[in-house]
Amino acid sequence: MRFRAPGEHEAEERTWAVVRRAYAEREPVAWPRRHARPLVAAAVVGAVIAAALSPPGRSVVRSLRESVGIERAEPALFSLPSPGQLLVTSRRGAWLVHRDGSKRLLGHYRDASFSPHGLFVAATRANQLVVLDPKGGVRWTLARPGPRFPAWTGSRTDTRIAYVAGGRLRVVAGDGTGDRVIGRAAPVAPAWRPGPGRVLAYSDGRQAVVVETDSGAVLLRTAEPPAKLAWSDDGRLLLAFRPFGLRVYDRRGRVVLQDDPSDVTHDSDAAFAPGTGELMVIRVHGLQSDVFAGRSGQTVYRGTGVFDQLAFSPNGRWLLVSWPTANQWVFVRAKPRRIVGVARITQQFGRSAHIADWCCA
Repeated sequence: MRFRAPGEHEAEERTWAVVRRAYAEREPVAWPRRHARPLVAAAVVGAVIAAALSPPGRSVVRSLRESVGIERAEPALFSLPSPGQLLVTSRRGAWLVHRDGSKRLLGHYRDASFSPHGLFVAATRANQLVVLDPKGGVRWTLARPGPRFPAWTGSRTDTRIAYVAGGRLRVVAGDGTGDRVIGRAAPVAPAWRPGPGRVLAYSDGRQAVVVETDSGAVLLRTAEPPAKLAWSDDGRLLLAFRPFGLRVYDRRGRVVLQDDPSDVTHDSDAAFAPGTGELMVIRVHGLQSDVFAGRSGQTVYRGTGVFDQLAFSPNGRWLLVSWPTANQWVFVRAKPRRIVGVARITQQFGRSAHIADWCCA
């Protein structure tokens, strides 16, 4: 049994009271939101740090750390709960994870994405776009300055890869031929619209642009620059994600869903569920994160600390939540309800592990 000093419990309660009071008594200011957010966040963090410096405060922080994460999480990723394969990138490189939990380090690559049907992997390193087979064998390379964010579309026999290099959006055929520039681009992953045609969404640094790549025709421009772009699997809806202003557009450019977090919260990720078009969003507020449905607002999963990424299984039945505060991944199934936690993610994949793709049942 842990020794507790006289009055320690009361001191812990006073510590939490300091934090809650600092948060509750914050005053709104007349500056723009981009100035207000850092000051409010700094005040709250400062109160937390000041409280944590005391012995009771350290006890609270230790208790908080021990409470984060799934208590009975699996010690390793023994298997995926749904058919398909995962692509994971980290500081160690790109990993391919099979349904049975077997893993292969493909090499020291920065970004990675599956080809249609998961037959190959497009990846990037210092000054090369690289296409690999599932065993890590190099099929072809293309030298370009600092390539990032490869995105693949097409059929088994006719594919295209979009990527960003040297401040330009480029498109190349799946066999490495016909590389060409589409336009200026910001360092944001482009997103191909599912279905026929060669329609691509990308960021030019000022707004999201939807373009027909063969003809060059611009189909849509949004009002704000996105940090992430994604399409619903029927190609009808486009997500333009920003931490402080999420928007979902239909094909006519109308906003059909939006989310504008308050000054002291932000969204860290969002993803469409396959087959339904339902958007799931991560909201981070204070010491807690929620995953909720964009339309209904219903909370799907909640935990202490920061969630930073969502990924759906190919069949849409499982939602993978990345929980770096706990060094865990959590697989969530809605019906019937089931939660599967996997611990020690950093030890398995390396630091800054990122779910690049979950593909191909």
